Formats: sequence, structure tokens, C-alpha cells
Amino acid sequence: MTIKVGIAGIGFMGWIHWLAYKQVEGIEVVAVAEQDATRRTGDWRTIKGNFGPPGEQVDLSGIAVYADYIDMLDDPNIDMVDICLPPAAHVTTAVAAANKGKHVFCEKPIALNVPDAEAMVAACQANNRLIAVGHVLPFFPEYQWALGHIRSGEFGQLLGGSFKRVISDPNWLPDFYNLERVGGPLLDLHIHDAHLIRLLFGLPTQVTSRGRLREGTVAYAQSLFDFEDLNLVVSSTMGVINQQGRPFTHGFEIHLERATIHFEFAAFEDGGETMPVKLVASDGTIRRPLASEGDPIEGFVAEIEEVKKAVLTGHPSPILGGDLARDAIKICAAEAMAVATRKAISV
Repeated sequence: MTIKVGIAGIGFMGWIHWLAYKQVEGIEVVAVAEQDATRRTGDWRTIKGNFGPPGEQVDLSGIAVYADYIDMLDDPNIDMVDICLPPAAHVTTAVAAANKGKHVFCEKPIALNVPDAEAMVAACQANNRLIAVGHVLPFFPEYQWALGHIRSGEFGQLLGGSFKRVISDPNWLPDFYNLERVGGPLLDLHIHDAHLIRLLFGLPTQVTSRGRLREGTVAYAQSLFDFEDLNLVVSSTMGVINQQGRPFTHGFEIHLERATIHFEFAAFEDGGETMPVKLVASDGTIRRPLASEGDPIEGFVAEIEEVKKAVLTGHPSPILGGDLARDAIKICAAEAMAVATRKAISV
């Protein structure tokens, strides 16, 4: 069986997903929906992002092209809708797709608030359709390598970790701090680490955060998370700095009983600097993965493979499932409240 996909929205993420689908057998794009008339002709050369190749002229022959995603949802040739629209449009698109009998693959964040996320999950459950959310971080090589060692149990139980994700001010995105359209750094940036924290440690019981606001939105914050397991020590740093010379940095230090796993990457205007992922064991040895070419599309290819597996087996992905994505929104909402009130907030 080949899973047939319709992509709603041909922007940067729609382009990246398009490239990833090309590398996965058993799943293919058969339709696209895009408001921009030029892009409906296959001219995607204006698409640019902060990684991967720029857009190209693509051949859309044999692909159904729609100006409105609502019309695409009526296409009987489509099994799954891949939602690459702005976050504010996720809930209406996902619910409509599920009601039309389509599986849903939605870019992160699943939604801008918890009720919308719950509505998306509920609509898919009610229609016996799967929902997967594009939290690609666990499929990036460094994170995938770390997860493999954590899940092996070789180094004992998780004790906690610290997670970092900081960018320079994204001046190219005017709605970045708009809570009704994009959601600000918490939902556009930190959501990756919120999801990873949920995946590794479960749902926190409460969170304490301190941060700075911009336009009423959390712009920068440090958070400490509490769990039922009192031995877990988990923290995060996220947000925006106003120094444009360092556009991006992310990383982690994860503690196990008998090992620490560390990674950090920072992009600067004059180049990138990396502390490669490594595992430092209690016996003094250091493990490092074999070097790879680092194709930026590689993680998205693995993500699409995971989505395909979920649809074919009928079982929600343990990584990309809607429940985890919804819980990541809960974590971010609690952090926002903690910053505003300067109190510990239950998740």
C-alpha cells in the first residue's frame, strides 16, 4: 500500500516535507494546496529557511493543485493531509481533515493553546484517524543517538537534564510575538524541548520559570520542572537575544546514573561551532558516534518513515502522537503563567 498525501501550505516546511517524501518509499505526495498563484505553478524559488536547500522549480505534473485546502480535503485520492500552514490555522484544518476521513500529519506546534490541541486529538479519535505532529527533534542524529543510549538501559535510570534553545531576534517574521498567530518563542522555539522533556521524563507536575516579556509574550525564560519522581532535576533555557551575530544555538546535557550525554551547537554570522555529541561514562570512557555527512533533511526523512509506520500499523507513534504534542503545549502554557505570576504553576 502506498499512502497518498496532500500538503496544505507550500512554504519553508512544506518544501522540506516535499524533499523528505521523495526519499521514502511507500508514501507519496499526490496533491498540494497553496494560496500563492506562482507557487501553484511549481515555482518555489522564493522559498528560503534557516537550513536545507532553497526552493526550486518543481515539476507538478501528475500532482493535483488546489488554491484552497478545503477543496483538497474532498479529494478521494488522498489518505493523509500534511498541514504546513501557520499555527493559527492548524486546528480548523486538522478537524476538517479528520471529519473528511483523512489521517493528519501537522507541523509543530500542534496548536496555539491546549483547547485547540485537545480538539484536534478528539476529532481524529472520533473519526478513527491517526494524528501525528512534526516534532522532528528526536530524529536529528545527535538526539536520536542520545535517545538510543538512554533507552538501552546500559547506563541506568535517567536523573535529569538541561536543555537549551536560543535564537537572535527573527526580524523576518513580523508576527513572531503574536500569541494569536505564531505564539512567540515558547510555542515556536521552546516547544521542541518541551516535547523532548515530556518524551523523556513524562509530564511535569509543576514548573517554576523566570523570564522577560516582549509585547506581552515571553521572550526569554529559564525554567525548572518538578516531577512525581523527586530525584529528577530538569531545567531549560529558551528564547530570543538581541545580538544578531548569533542567530541560533541549541543543545543538552542529559544525566543518567552512570553516564552524562552532552551536545551543543551554535551558529554565528562568521560560522558554526559545535561541541559534538558524546557520552561520558562513570568508568572514565567517552563514546562518540561515527561522523556523518549531516544532511539537514535526514531527520525529516526519518520522521516521515515514522508517520508512515503509524498509518500502516494503525498505532499512534510513541514519538509523534497527538497526546505528547498536546502535553508540550500544556508545559509551555504553564511556563508562560509562571513567568507572568512569578509562582510555581501546576501543569
